[in-house]
Amino acid sequence: MFRGVNTINLDAKGRMAVPTRYRERLAERCHGHMVVTIDPQEKCLLIYPLPEWEDIQRKIESLPSFNPATRRIQRMLLGHATDIDIDANGRLLLTPPLREYADLNKKSVLLGQGNKFELWSEECWKERRDAYLNDIGGDDLPDELQTLSI
Repeated sequence: MFRGVNTINLDAKGRMAVPTRYRERLAERCHGHMVVTIDPQEKCLLIYPLPEWEDIQRKIESLPSFNPATRRIQRMLLGHATDIDIDANGRLLLTPPLREYADLNKKSVLLGQGNKFELWSEECWKERRDAYLNDIGGDDLPDELQTLSI
């Protein structure tokens, strides 16, 4: 559903314009109702259409909360999950705690990830992307990827 790398700017209030090519799909899929949360493994935000997020939330809530690692993930993902609607100008207003977590300033990168987006600070994304490129072909490549022909 969502793919591609998009360089975007956040304004002084923390609003980001959703790229035009995604707006119609988001209007059809979720009427512009989105959920933004943190990625507990990276310094970026995860942006989901509401129906996609509701499926994930049900799965997270069904995990056993007596497991300390599971409880931490529940606290991080669910605790930071914020409902945000796309406004009439096609923008999302990101809350200060979300922007602070991902070190978001003016220049950002929106990555389509199929069912969701990731939002990175431009600087952080470039560092992470370069590190990923340096690691491609390493010993930890899963068997499924070693047989994939692209």
